[in-house]
Amino acid sequence: MGTWASDTFGNDYARDWAQDLQETTSLEHIEGSIDNALDGADAELEAPFGAEALAAIDVLARLQGQPGAADDGTEDIDQWVARCKRKVTPALAAKAHAAIERVLSPQSELDQLWRESDEYEAWRAGVLALRARIVLTPP
Repeated sequence: MGTWASDTFGNDYARDWAQDLQETTSLEHIEGSIDNALDGADAELEAPFGAEALAAIDVLARLQGQPGAADDGTEDIDQWVARCKRKVTPALAAKAHAAIERVLSPQSELDQLWRESDEYEAWRAGVLALRARIVLTPP
């Protein structure tokens, strides 16, 4: 995986996923990516699926009015969110929380790869901050 930063969109998988998002107008791509991370709970979660799920969850947080840091990599995402204006259901938000737990689990290849780096704590803190940005029940 090409990685240049510990943030959600600091890797090739998430950036490719974000490009695919631009071709959609619904939450299906987002929910599908979260479902991919939740499938096969007894098997290892492969790194690409984990990274894509985190990207999808970041978009959900932005749809809920909880944006993360903006940078060159999130400009297109923020434009998509402004165009889309979809509501995130409590059920989808709950799936997002479950997917984050799976990404942070010992069965996650992404977690294993980050543990081998000097940036593990920064990456983990970013994932936990993302989890805090997902609102489980709408106001």
